[in-house]
Amino acid sequence: MEELGKEIKDLQVLAELLEEESKTETRLETELIKNIEKLKFQLKKKFQEICFSGKYDKCSAILIIEAGAGGRDAEDWTTLLLRMYQRWAEINNFSTKILSQRFGEPGGPEGRIGLKETSMEIKGKFAYGFLKKENGVHRLIRLSPFSAKQLRHTSFARVEVLPKIEFIDEEIKIRPEDLKIETFRASGAGGQYVNKRESAARITHLPTGLRTESQVERLQGVNRQIALQILQAKLIKLREKEREKEIKEVRGKKMAAEFGNQIRSYVFHPYQLVKDHRTGMESFNPEEVLAGRIDQFLEAEIKM
Repeated sequence: MEELGKEIKDLQVLAELLEEESKTETRLETELIKNIEKLKFQLKKKFQEICFSGKYDKCSAILIIEAGAGGRDAEDWTTLLLRMYQRWAEINNFSTKILSQRFGEPGGPEGRIGLKETSMEIKGKFAYGFLKKENGVHRLIRLSPFSAKQLRHTSFARVEVLPKIEFIDEEIKIRPEDLKIETFRASGAGGQYVNKRESAARITHLPTGLRTESQVERLQGVNRQIALQILQAKLIKLREKEREKEIKEVRGKKMAAEFGNQIRSYVFHPYQLVKDHRTGMESFNPEEVLAGRIDQFLEAEIKM
């Protein structure tokens, strides 16, 4: 922190020199701009070090989105949220990979097919640290594209964020006899997307009832390994919740994806607003937010 303070003082001196020089002087201005950008980068790294000190904060993230109340609108909302996080990852130089998808019924405008549930890996350092506070119910209010009368509709989706654990956590014991392993065909949107091979894997942890699956890879063994990684992350998260006494029994009360439980609302009608109900952070441009510009919400959550 002392070094950063010295950097700021040096920039102030440079800025004063620039004010004294002729307005045609560009060398000092170029140097000042360059040093300001360098300082911004250093401050961002320091912010990460302070805020992302948790055991798994440096890990990649596994994002799970489930459609809640709202029928086809909720399935469409799940798809929109998935794209929002994909675009956020792209903006922040993280790579993404879909791990599993369960599609809704085809239909609606332009043949849109929503998602009942999807999981995605967001790969990169601090991906979990940035996204871990996104857990919860996200509410959408808009004129429904599935309503012939263009009626206003409210729909919900639940987001769960897990760390992708690349190592074996010795505190988490997964016994083979506690696992129910099933294979099935990877789901698709129909037609050419229908999978003919039972390459997907689903694992149920019998003591807790936790269920994970992967269907993105062609080899069943690889999908089984990915599902095991997600299961380990879910068990770690469950353990942390128990330690914090947020739940009193295994699995606990699962938050229903419906009215009253939302952490953030995205409103397109009768006005335009995105509001986080925990931090009070607002944006009056929901289109921009759904295009992946969610950093202001993430930083507000982390600081809080």
